[in-house]
Amino acid sequence: MALGARAAEATGATMAERVPARLALPVPGVEAWFCELVRSAASIDAMRACLAPAELARAARFGQPVLRDRYIVGRATLRHLLGARLALAPERVDIQRGHRGRPHVTGAGGLDFNLSHTGDHALIGIVATGRIGVDIEHEARQLNVEGVARKFMAPAEQAMLAAQKPDLQRRTLLRLWTCKEAMSKATGDALSAPFRQIDVALDAGGARVAGGPPPYAPGRWALHALHAPGDHLATIALWQGP
Repeated sequence: MALGARAAEATGATMAERVPARLALPVPGVEAWFCELVRSAASIDAMRACLAPAELARAARFGQPVLRDRYIVGRATLRHLLGARLALAPERVDIQRGHRGRPHVTGAGGLDFNLSHTGDHALIGIVATGRIGVDIEHEARQLNVEGVARKFMAPAEQAMLAAQKPDLQRRTLLRLWTCKEAMSKATGDALSAPFRQIDVALDAGGARVAGGPPPYAPGRWALHALHAPGDHLATIALWQGP
């Protein structure tokens, strides 16, 4: 069966709706999936059926229907992809919240996963061993470059940005942000991570961790840029920790 057909079967999507696209990543044991979060009402209802009670309760707390629906589609797609990996029905995938609320699958050995979304799209990463964090942003996103750099970027990163023209500054900052956000999601620190102490170097070979305090010290991290559809910037961070 072709990959697209398997993905359609896994998510219960109709032929008229987009199915997750597996992104190219030359790293053994790692999967990256790009997901469209817009679905028909019927498809969303079908996807809701595989969610756990805690997920349904969280979905109900969203004040805006569009945010609720994006959450349902993202979680259901995650469950189907994990279920396909574990040979389980999606509703039988036991997702629990662990250290600092970071989710994991009970009884899955070393399997780890992470999800990030921006607007109507999501990125899902799955790894056989180790820890994974992912982040995705739209390349056109506008932001206060100077303010974000001052608050979240290391001195060497700020110096690099200061030497660039405005639009390149913005795109470089987004790339750095996806790296740091992906790392903070791998550890479970999220926005409490010491972003200004994590130094990410960008060069022709991609991105690498040039410095940082434990657990963000170089040597145990690999950063991989992804070519995501629709002018999105995305990064997968792989951590051989804790």
